[in-house]
Amino acid sequence: MEALISRRTAQWVCNSCSRSVRRQSLLRYASTTTRAASEPDIYDVVCVGGGPAGLSLLTALRSNPVTSHLRIALVEAQDLAKNKSWTLPPDRFSNRCSSLTPSSADFLDKIGAWRHLDRSRVQPYQEMQVWDGVSDARIEFEWGPPAAASGSTTIAYMVENLNLTSGLLKRLDELSGVSVYDNARVERISHGRETEDGLDLTEWPVVHLSGGKQLYARLLVGADGANSPVRSFAGIEAKGWDYGRHGVVATLELEGSGWGGDQMKVAYQRFLPTGPVAMLPLPGNYSTLVWSTTPENAALLKKLGPKDFIAMVNAAFRLSTVDLEFLHKQGGGQADEVAWRFQHKHVDPATVPQTVVGVQEGSVASFPLKLRHADTYIGERVALVGDAAHTIHPLAGQGLNQGQGDVQSLAKTIGFSVDHGMDLGARMSLEAYNAERYAANHVLLGVCDKLHKLYSVGSGPLVPLRSLGLSAVNAFGPLKGFLMSQAAGSGVKVL
Repeated sequence: MEALISRRTAQWVCNSCSRSVRRQSLLRYASTTTRAASEPDIYDVVCVGGGPAGLSLLTALRSNPVTSHLRIALVEAQDLAKNKSWTLPPDRFSNRCSSLTPSSADFLDKIGAWRHLDRSRVQPYQEMQVWDGVSDARIEFEWGPPAAASGSTTIAYMVENLNLTSGLLKRLDELSGVSVYDNARVERISHGRETEDGLDLTEWPVVHLSGGKQLYARLLVGADGANSPVRSFAGIEAKGWDYGRHGVVATLELEGSGWGGDQMKVAYQRFLPTGPVAMLPLPGNYSTLVWSTTPENAALLKKLGPKDFIAMVNAAFRLSTVDLEFLHKQGGGQADEVAWRFQHKHVDPATVPQTVVGVQEGSVASFPLKLRHADTYIGERVALVGDAAHTIHPLAGQGLNQGQGDVQSLAKTIGFSVDHGMDLGARMSLEAYNAERYAANHVLLGVCDKLHKLYSVGSGPLVPLRSLGLSAVNAFGPLKGFLMSQAAGSGVKVL
């Protein structure tokens, strides 16, 4: 028996030594800057996708002394040089904006990217007003003195996605050391081969780029969107459904000074049976619109002239759902119809956004709304972040923040593996990331889905019940404070 144990111990030591030798050989391969054309081009981390999630991950890895030595590559189909030099005049804004929580902003600041954003185009807001379009039951979220004393009065920051991408690219350029393959299309992803030196890379992902370039990845990260090729390569299924709704976005101009100079900036959201409509503040007298509605309504809104479109937006926050249903059935002339109805209806201006007076040319667009959740975020030498792992209804404005939460967790997991001499691409090393993020994202996806379904009901017993719930939360300060702290932090966020 002792002899058997000794043989098994010796075999375990031998295997451990063999793994260590292979690991050191791979590190030598990865650190070699010149290699024969036949030798594999090995990276510790290859990230497919140069959006906010992918760029934040690579920036976090390069800015951390524990992981700054890793050999890293970024693959992106777009021209990143254009994104890095992105700029717009002060009176024009991109129609793709995101609500960034203080937790996400703190993370971006920690990795050195926040200072590279054009801060004159970032708008913090301190209050949210949310109400039921059928019953007018309302809940108002605002930071009072206790929250201000705790260090923050900001619920979230409105940021153009391209401003965030540009800032991350500038920070990544400042850090240097990342091999960037932009304007590069992923032809396919396969498994590797055994090298001439006897290194077994048969389980390693290989990214084949247009032009013949091949990148071997100790860890392949999919930050490549909802139709992720990396997820498909890993054989990971994503389950969910289409909402049968489109999100209409636009950049709006408000009357007068817009959001009121130095006053608290307010975000507004009204739940309609066809979907929520939200106006969120941008700098100056500008606002970004996100209106979730039926495909038919979205098609109508996109083809309306500016005058009628502006009238429909103002009506969406002021008129009854019956009026709105009628207006959506008209091929044109909404401006006159809305003006007539406003003459016969009084609306307290303190309860609605300021009147829209203009819409930025070319900013009206739409996209289909879906819920998707991958069965797992990890595979052997594969990890998914952002939309590659999950897509969510925009009613709570948490899609980008979910991705930033993924990135924080994955960067921490990779750092732990490196610091403890573990194989950062092994599934066992990645389990901590999957365990931390999957459950949290699953809860948030479920909450937003249930809210969408709850407020899609235009009549029946659910309407007074949900109205009672809103009124109760609005009256109960401690519960409302808890929900606000969740909305501004990194936990499960609601409205």
